[in-house]
Amino acid sequence: MKKRIIILLLGLVPFADLFGMNYQKPIGISGPESIEARKSKFRRNIPLVAGRFIGIPYKYGGNPQISGTTDNSYLFYSIYTQAARKAGLAYHGYLPMKKLMENCKKIKPNKVQSGDLMLLKNGLAAMVFRVESSGRIHLIYASKKRNQVFSFNSDNLVFQVYWMENFKGFYTLSPHMVSKQD
Repeated sequence: MKKRIIILLLGLVPFADLFGMNYQKPIGISGPESIEARKSKFRRNIPLVAGRFIGIPYKYGGNPQISGTTDNSYLFYSIYTQAARKAGLAYHGYLPMKKLMENCKKIKPNKVQSGDLMLLKNGLAAMVFRVESSGRIHLIYASKKRNQVFSFNSDNLVFQVYWMENFKGFYTLSPHMVSKQD
């Protein structure tokens, strides 16, 4: 009887891989994704997530998840939250524009990347949602004048005439604003 069991078990050894008994991690996978890799993925998620909001009606205090309308604060919150979630991260939470800007730091124009904010002297902000290798930047914001979420790029005449004339600076989120999910 023991001999039969041993022979049976030895006969099953070639099939061990099929049952996951001989599983090895694929080469190059060393464990959980680093926070830096997730933050990079967060930045890469911004263009796709931001594009979904173009054309949503503007309403001061509007929350796109509740009313299908938005203002800049909720627009940026929604983009950051969804991009972070897709990267396995958590975004700090909703903040009115003034508080959001207090949790950002000024950066040089040549350091701008997706998710950074362009701030004007009057407090109006637009989010950079894509940066092309040519240097052209694409921005998104909730426009009260156009009554919707609007996107434009740095080749646009309005960008040169209005945005650059009133430019205060580019800002990036402070590191504590995006962190590992609990």
